[in-house]
Order: sequence, then C-alpha cells, then structure tokens
Amino acid sequence: MNYRRLGRSGLKVSELSFGSWVTYGNQLDTGAARECMAAAWDRGVNFFDNAQVYAAGKSEEIMGEVLAKLAWPRLKFIVSTKFFWGITDGPNEKNTLNRKYLLDAIDGSLKRLRLDFVDLVYCHRPDPSTPIEETVWAMHDMIERGKALYWGTSEWSAREIMEAWQVADKHHLRKPVVEQPEYNLFHRNRVEREYARLYEDIGLGLTTWSPLASGLLTGKYRKGVPPDSRGAIPRMKFLLEGLTDKAKNEAVGKLETVAKELDCSVAQLAIAWCARNPNVSTVITGASRVSQVEENLRAAEVIPKFTPAVMERIDALTSVVPPA
Repeated sequence: MNYRRLGRSGLKVSELSFGSWVTYGNQLDTGAARECMAAAWDRGVNFFDNAQVYAAGKSEEIMGEVLAKLAWPRLKFIVSTKFFWGITDGPNEKNTLNRKYLLDAIDGSLKRLRLDFVDLVYCHRPDPSTPIEETVWAMHDMIERGKALYWGTSEWSAREIMEAWQVADKHHLRKPVVEQPEYNLFHRNRVEREYARLYEDIGLGLTTWSPLASGLLTGKYRKGVPPDSRGAIPRMKFLLEGLTDKAKNEAVGKLETVAKELDCSVAQLAIAWCARNPNVSTVITGASRVSQVEENLRAAEVIPKFTPAVMERIDALTSVVPPA
C-alpha cells in the first residue's frame, strides 16, 4: 500500500481506504465489521471513513466498538466523520451547518466512536441558509478545542469551497484541506473539471467515494438486479435507474477485455482508475465481507499498470456514456 499526502496538508492517507456507508448497521454487525476492518488494516489501510448520518449513528457506534476491540495505536489510524443531515428532530438538528448543531454533533460522534478526537471532519453538504463565516468559525473552533485535526467538505461546489477557504484565510482560521466527492468512470466532471484550479490554488485534497458507481462497475447488473445486491435494498431504490442503464452496462462489458489484459477484475480496474488520478489522495472502498475487502484492495497492484495507452482505451470504451 502506498500513502499520499492529503492535499497540501502533512497528513498521509493510504491510497485505498475503507468506508462504512450503506453496510454498517444495515448489512454488517459488529463482528463482520471487525473482520472487514482488520482485513483492510492488514493490507495497509490506515483511513476509515464514517458519518453521523450513516445508519442514524449506528455506523459510528459499530466502528467505535470495533476500534476499541482492535486496540490499534491511535497514531497509526485515521478516522473521519461528517455533519449536515443530523439524526434527531428539531430546528437546529437537521440539514444545517450552524454553530449550535456542529459543536453538539462532534461531541455525539466522539462518544459513539469512543475517541477523544477524529482526524478528519467534513461538512457533509453545503448549507445555503447559514452564513459561511459561521460555519468556518465553528469548524475552526472544533479543531482548536482538540476535537478534530483537519476539516473539509463533501459535495460542495468549487465556488463554495473557495468561499470557505477565503473566509478562513482572511481571519487566519483553520482552512478546509479536503473535499469528498463522488468519482468514478461515469461521474468525472466535478473532480476533473470543476475543481481543476483548486488543486494548485489552495492545495485541495480528495477522498473520493463510489469508485464502483454503487456496484455498477463490478458488472453484476449487466443481467438485471441480483437479490443480494445494493440495488435490491428497498431504501436504495433511487439507485436503480443508474444501475440498470443499458449504455453504462454495455460499457462495463467492454471494459472486461482491458481488465483481462491487466490481469484484474473490472472492479479492480475501476478502483485503480480513480486512484491513478494524482489529485486523489485516497479512494474510499466499501465491502460487506472480507473477500470483498481483499478483492477491492488488490486494485493497488493495478494502479502502476495504467499507462497513457491504457487510459486512452478506457476513455474510448466509456465515451459512449456522457460523464456526469
């Protein structure tokens, strides 16, 4: 496993990491989560991603219990969480980035994670109803109080990120150092175009999610929706249209030829393709069993095989689907 700096910060994250969205508290109990996290750790993963809203806090509880049982040295692993949607009802408890919510949310997450601090904390979505100055000050204070080490954003526009950075710069506050966007072969524009100037201008790092496009890039949806897949979960119904898209599934089929030449699966090719981008600090992977963890992380061996010629072939095979 290689380790990359998180943007221009000094923090180093494994180029492939492990996240808990969808699985923890839904498909994985504490025992299975422990096995998957241990398998990832044994293969060099040092970054574990989470969020307050995942399984309404249960995901953080499970990860916290696992971390307590595994008892890894705190300096050796990195944990993140994210805030915006909230998990309780009230005018200052949902869909906000106001100061009251943020400073309460971090305390709840730390309790569930059984940690004194998190390494990364994200504003999970932008909040147009709260002044950006208020949010930036709250994130700064969160770090100054020792409850987080770095902060960033998730699915913010380039304009919103730059605005937050400028507020922090003006007032000599802790600046956002990372963004967590969706990034895969079918979802590329934001990372490759919209954020292009931010990498050089402010040193933005990326912890990207959904490298397999919710499972589409494994090839499992080419013949319909498997009963044990994410697409079959009732609450994930909103993904079905994309997962069963004919053009995308045909493109996935064409990628099998390239994957065979690289001696890997289509899933490993898709993960490695994301990680080959020099602006990506880490690619967050997910799994519901140890065998999936092992398969996904073998993508690290494929990254060096991405020559310019391979990249051109992949672009040509997927160009039939306009990237989002």
